[in-house]
Amino acid sequence: MSLQTLNLTPELYYYLQQVSLREPKILAQLRAETAQNPRGGMQISPEQGQFMAFLVRLMGAKKTLEIGVFTGYSSLVVALALPPEGRIVACDVDAQVTDVARRYWQKAGVGDRIDLRIAPALDTLDRLIANGEDNTFDFAFIDADKRNYLNYYEKALTLVRPGGIIAIDNVLWFGQVADPQVNDPRTQAIRDFNQTLKKDERIELTLVPIGDGLTLAWKRQLT
Repeated sequence: MSLQTLNLTPELYYYLQQVSLREPKILAQLRAETAQNPRGGMQISPEQGQFMAFLVRLMGAKKTLEIGVFTGYSSLVVALALPPEGRIVACDVDAQVTDVARRYWQKAGVGDRIDLRIAPALDTLDRLIANGEDNTFDFAFIDADKRNYLNYYEKALTLVRPGGIIAIDNVLWFGQVADPQVNDPRTQAIRDFNQTLKKDERIELTLVPIGDGLTLAWKRQLT
């Protein structure tokens, strides 16, 4: 028993992965290729991906949303956890980096489950809402520009069904959110976002200290 979450030493982190990580070979290959990208640090950790896949399977999700694709690891994790009829609407603005994602989606045989929209995510979300798709998504993952987190969250909350989950990445921001000496716009945006969600009565909330911090917001049932 412990009164607080353990700090993971490198040795303990290695042990965690050794006894629990079941990463498919295709995901390991994508992760290795992404590590060669100068922005490879944007990649989620494999245990976070496995945790997200666990949630998607547990919920029986079929229709999901991703805001921020990068090289496609998180979308591939989710796509592999979906049933054959499952669908992901994936939002990104970078056609070049998402070419890597497309290549791995096809290689894994799940390319037909992922609808990649190359456009500003807020525009894509507005179109989904205008198309009457509010309250139809089971799961959403937000991992994009931090200063728009609250905007993405509000639109995702409209699109996710009651009982659905929104997962938001980087909410601990390398520990900088707890450092009063750090006040750059992105760090402050995440601080404000975290405080806003804590007060949001439309959701049940938990922040999981996995990866760089993952918030889970469960949309309450409509009354």
